[in-house]
Amino acid sequence: MTAFNPTNINKTYFPNSRIQQLQFADRVAMVSGNYKLRPPMKDTALFFTKSVIVGLLFAAITLVIWPLLAKQSKQATVQLVQSATPLPTEGTFSYAQAVQSAAPAVVNVYSEKIVEKALNPILQAPQFNEFTWKLIPRVRQEKQSSLGSGVIISEQGYLLTNLHVIQGASEIHVTLFDGRSTQATVVGTDKETDLAVLKIELDHLPTIALSMLRPIQVGDVTLAIGNPFGVGQTVTMGIISATNRNHLGINTFENFLQTDAAINPGNSGGALINPLGELIGINTAIFSKTGGSQGIGFAIPIDLAYDVFNQIIQHGRTVRGWLGVRAMTLTPKMAEILGVSELKGAIIEGVLSGGPAAKAGLQQGDIITHIDNEPANSTYDILIKVSNTPPGESIKLSGVRESKTFSVTITAAERPAN
Repeated sequence: MTAFNPTNINKTYFPNSRIQQLQFADRVAMVSGNYKLRPPMKDTALFFTKSVIVGLLFAAITLVIWPLLAKQSKQATVQLVQSATPLPTEGTFSYAQAVQSAAPAVVNVYSEKIVEKALNPILQAPQFNEFTWKLIPRVRQEKQSSLGSGVIISEQGYLLTNLHVIQGASEIHVTLFDGRSTQATVVGTDKETDLAVLKIELDHLPTIALSMLRPIQVGDVTLAIGNPFGVGQTVTMGIISATNRNHLGINTFENFLQTDAAINPGNSGGALINPLGELIGINTAIFSKTGGSQGIGFAIPIDLAYDVFNQIIQHGRTVRGWLGVRAMTLTPKMAEILGVSELKGAIIEGVLSGGPAAKAGLQQGDIITHIDNEPANSTYDILIKVSNTPPGESIKLSGVRESKTFSVTITAAERPAN
C-alpha cells in the first residue's frame, strides 16, 4: 500500500487559499501517521503582524479623533447666557459708594522747610579762621519738600494729619480732591500721638463721617485712601489685622489699628475707612524693611485722634493728667523674685521729687495693681488711665508694698510738654 503524500494534493480540488491547503494536509498527515510538528509559517506570522498593526492604528486614530468629535458635538449644543444685570454697588461686590463718600475729604498735603547742610568737611579745619567764614559760609540753606495726606473733618476747614508730615515746615499747601489748592495754617500739634490739626480757608468743603460708636473688630474690611509716592489719590483694600497695638516704640500713646491695606510713603495722615465710608483711623506708619508696604500698616484709631483734635481746638494743646513717676511692667520673672508671682501690675522705678506722687507718699518699689479699683496689668494701662484724668482731679492707686496691701489718692497735675 503506497503512502499518501499530502504534498501531491491537487489545487484544483482546493481552489482556496494556501492556508486552507496546509490545514487540510495537516489533517491528512495526522490520519496517515505522518504528522510532525512544524514551525510557524512565515505567511501566517506576516498576516497576524499586519492585523495587529492595523488594529493599533485604528485604536490610536479612534482615541485622537473621537474626543475632538465629541467636543465639537457638545460645543454645538451649549448655549451661553450673558447676564445683563448691573453689578451691585453695595455689599461685598463693590466699595465704590464708600470711596465716593469719603474720597473728596481726603487731601494731599505738601510742605516745605528750610534745612541747613554743611559744606565740604575740609572747610571745617581749624586753619580756616573767622575772616574766612565771612567769605565762605560754613553751611548752605536748602528747601526740602515732604509729601503726605490729610482728612477734612469739619466744614470750618479743620483737618487732621500726622505731625511728621508737616513738622518744621515753613509752608504747607493743601490740594483738594476737586483740584482746588490753598495754603494751610497749623492750629496745634501733639508729638506724643504724632497728630496735627491744620486749617484751610475755603468754601463748600467736603467732610467725612466719623465712626465713633461702631465697634472695630479683627477681620473688618478697611480701605486706605491717600497719596502714595505722590502719584495721586489712591485707594487700597485690606482688613483689620489687629487692634490695640502698643509697645511699638512709635509714639508715647499707642493704640494702633493694624491693617494689611497697602500704606506707602505719602499715605501718612490719610484716611482709613470702613465699607460705609466712615473714618475709623488716621494712617500713620508701616513696618517695612524696604520702605514700601509689606502688609503691616498702623493707623491711629478715630476715638484717640478725635480726642486730640478736640483738645487742640479747645485749649490749643493737649491736656493730660500726670503723676510724676517712672514705672515698668511687672514680668513673671520679676514677680517670682519679689515673691508676688500671683500679681500682675507695674513696679514703681522712680518718683519725681516734689511731684504729685511724691506728695501723696508713693514710693520706689511699690507695685501698682489697681487704678480707681480697676485692674492695671501693665505700665501702659497706668499711662492711659492717668493721662485721661483731668488735671486737678484725684486718682486712687492700690497695690502691694513690702508684702502688704496699700492705697494712695493722688491729685493729678498737667503732663509737661514733651
